[in-house]
Amino acid sequence: MTSQGETPQWDETRRSADHARGSVALIFDKSVPGHRGARVPKLDVESPPLAELVPEALCRQEPPHLPEVTEPEVVRHYIRLSLLNHHVDRDLYPLGSCTMKYNPKIHEDLARLPGLGGIHPDAPEESVQGILELLWCFSRDLAALLGLDAVSLHPSAGAQGETLGMKLFRAYHDRQGNQKQTILIPDSAHGTNPASVARCGFRPRQIPSQRDGRIDLAALCEVVDADTAGIMVTNPSTLGLFEKDLGAIAERIHAVDGLVYMDGANLNALMGITRPGDMAVDVVHVNLHKTFTSPHGGGGPGSGAVAVDKKLEPFLPVPLIVKEGERFRLASDRPLSVGRLHPYYGNTGVILRAYAYMLSQGAEGLAAVTRAAIVNANYLMKKVHPIFPVANPETCMHEFVSSLAWTRNHGVKNIDVAKRLLDYGFHAPTVSFPLIVPDAFMVEPTETETRATLDRFAEALSKIASEIREDPERVTSAPHSTYVGRLGEAEAARTLKVRWTVPEQRHA
Repeated sequence: MTSQGETPQWDETRRSADHARGSVALIFDKSVPGHRGARVPKLDVESPPLAELVPEALCRQEPPHLPEVTEPEVVRHYIRLSLLNHHVDRDLYPLGSCTMKYNPKIHEDLARLPGLGGIHPDAPEESVQGILELLWCFSRDLAALLGLDAVSLHPSAGAQGETLGMKLFRAYHDRQGNQKQTILIPDSAHGTNPASVARCGFRPRQIPSQRDGRIDLAALCEVVDADTAGIMVTNPSTLGLFEKDLGAIAERIHAVDGLVYMDGANLNALMGITRPGDMAVDVVHVNLHKTFTSPHGGGGPGSGAVAVDKKLEPFLPVPLIVKEGERFRLASDRPLSVGRLHPYYGNTGVILRAYAYMLSQGAEGLAAVTRAAIVNANYLMKKVHPIFPVANPETCMHEFVSSLAWTRNHGVKNIDVAKRLLDYGFHAPTVSFPLIVPDAFMVEPTETETRATLDRFAEALSKIASEIREDPERVTSAPHSTYVGRLGEAEAARTLKVRWTVPEQRHA
């Protein structure tokens, strides 16, 4: 395992990154003809006349009546819409275990270039060699960064990455002739972990945590047997703690021919400093929309790329991009593959944004990002702990979990505090997870927030704590300043009401 003060040695990846960085520089070279310098190939294909594509009976006979609006009206309309929700461009979004950090706008420009964003997914391979090369290079570079041998970019979400990981477990054990059924899962795990296990035909078995919040190694060793197919472990854990016994855990699991899956939701605390492959991990998924800054939320977009050890590479889903000489193709001739996850090759727009981020940072930059995320989390934890006690107040990694159990003495719950934060201009952290912390309140500030912002957030929590003691109803009836007031979560989900006009803003 690489020590915290070092960066991984990935010379081959750096050479590739230098080459790819040159390609990205060419894309943005304004001296080159084309959209922002992009060299978009002109295909020698004539489109058929519109009349041949659309039946005459379906064509308009006169122009549609469209409203005439000025540019300021259009801009103000969308600005007002953007203010209806809280988002990372407005202020801090400390959603624990989700790494809601700033999304660089230049990545949006890159992903929308005509030669990248305008490609049809069924385009012939010979006409999309550029995007195939970018995806191939990113897969190789990401594998090197994670210390593993191969990457699939198919999964379009972290949960789908988990599902793929469990499918790979099943394919491996079936190939070995094993009938193993049990997957061990820590009690602090993400809820999707046991769901992915059960969906792929395995049986989840919970492993308890020690008092320090980490996996109980002794309890794990007691239950590992010939039926153990593997373990799913999140590192750092959802408590923001590094699982320092992961090496010993992996050794015990491998001793019975089990596999080690690492949930990569929290890789923002490791990237560029240490690698899952160096911890004897066999499979890890990467939330590119978290660790690599692509926008996410509201059900998408996302990308849950999966990296694997070489013994699992034959089972990766098809198609897989392969390089033959100087050409690239989508290969489906892989008899051991688990098959397709969906019709096309991953969520390409997210992948392009992630690759731009990787190349712009480099190995040293990614390590600096990780260190800044850890510093921010520990700085904020020290300020929050006297207000809302932290469950495990030792040095954390990227996030920490407070317990708001004391607020119940005043008739206030953690969800009330979350809603009151909206009145102070902040999005709420994750609440009621992990389940092993009473009235959990999980905070992840990320590296992109300033010290001044963290101070404002801590001050807001301090004021809310005073309100809980002096005027609890003010908290339990929050939010007061948002466009929409207090909603019943269950009723709001079942009875959707759409407003076509923007209401007047309410005041606290």
